[in-house]
Amino acid sequence: MNDQNDLNDRNDENDRRDRVGPKVRAGRPAASGVGVDRRSLLAIAGATTVGVVWAANSGTSQVARADTPGCTPSPTPTPTPTPTPTGGTGALAVPLDSVPHTRTWMAWPDDPTIWTGRSGSGGRGGPSLAGIQGDIARIANTIAKYEDVYVCANSASVAAAKKACNAARVTVVAIPVNDCWMRDSGPVFRTDGAGGLDAIGLNFNGWGNQQTHANDALLAGRVAAYLGVPFTAAGLVSEGGAIETDGAGTLMATKSSIIDPKRNPSLSQAQIEAAMCAAYGAAKVIWFNGVAGQDITNDHVDATSRFLTEGRAVVQQPNSTDPHDAWYTDAISQYTLLNGTADAQGHAIAATKIGGPNYNVIRSTSTTFVGSYANYYVCNGAVISAQFGDTSADAAAKAALQNLFPGRVVEQLNIDNVGAGGGGIHCVTQPQPAP
Repeated sequence: MNDQNDLNDRNDENDRRDRVGPKVRAGRPAASGVGVDRRSLLAIAGATTVGVVWAANSGTSQVARADTPGCTPSPTPTPTPTPTPTGGTGALAVPLDSVPHTRTWMAWPDDPTIWTGRSGSGGRGGPSLAGIQGDIARIANTIAKYEDVYVCANSASVAAAKKACNAARVTVVAIPVNDCWMRDSGPVFRTDGAGGLDAIGLNFNGWGNQQTHANDALLAGRVAAYLGVPFTAAGLVSEGGAIETDGAGTLMATKSSIIDPKRNPSLSQAQIEAAMCAAYGAAKVIWFNGVAGQDITNDHVDATSRFLTEGRAVVQQPNSTDPHDAWYTDAISQYTLLNGTADAQGHAIAATKIGGPNYNVIRSTSTTFVGSYANYYVCNGAVISAQFGDTSADAAAKAALQNLFPGRVVEQLNIDNVGAGGGGIHCVTQPQPAP
């Protein structure tokens, strides 16, 4: 494994030029019961450029783009070869989180201009840097009860990250980052069922150039280089939280997030779909309309709908106290569309509901809060989920997850700072599956 300390200094100046604004997603109905938008629109202070994706195999900025047969409506991107995987002989595909892991990857945030602790002051407003770091450490230390956790940190923050993420199975590595959203910026690992492993990068561009990302744009390739596994850039710009896979050929995603001029201005829906299937080793995409223009992610699917296994999914439904706004309608429509839709194998998908919390009684009063039980993370032997202080909904969610994942421990954590910053536990974790 390679020491990445020298990479941090090279990007400091680019990072200062690249700083723009926060990642915010969901909001909270007013305590009075009068509905407000559940997700807040990010005010964009400027524009940035997409960083060159690190090519792990060549050690240069030359990017290979992946394509594979299947899911190829015309017109499609020009195919180019996928690098030979590490070992194995089968077709590469992204598996479910629930397969055995070698480790979980996370990232250590250290930028006080993103995590300001002050509402209306730019960055993420309410959550403080200390607060988000505490949540990241809590998640890392909990996952480490079940499997190894590797935390990427800027070289100046390695010592602090080690002090906080102090469980025996946590390793902090000096790989430069901007923020903590490893699901979106980190590598997406693929296996072939025969010992093969490689990594795909989704060309992260700060959710459409809406946040500083000079280091995060390079993170996927740098992690692959650290591991010494082949790396390929996908044929589209997206984030890991925007695409769900059943590991057996079926993807689901929102059009609002991926068919977006800030991410893929020159690609048609058919081309985007082909590139997604090529990257993930899939054959079909189930599209939800989603909600556009109301949050930085443009409605990531992993906050609402998740695959459990081939032919089975879970969809979070709004609490009855939620205002009947675009987000309420979106959650209902995702369940309605998904339940009974055929997967890539032609089998009808059975979707299960999981209820959401009552935003009027949860601990957080943040107007950008994400109260997603569906944004859980599955690791070796456990499901790591959130609890929000709505004791009734928290207990119901834990029981539902225990029923959906028999034989695994369900751990619920207070991650209110992550929620107020726009995400959940799935958003800040990236699994490395065992090959």
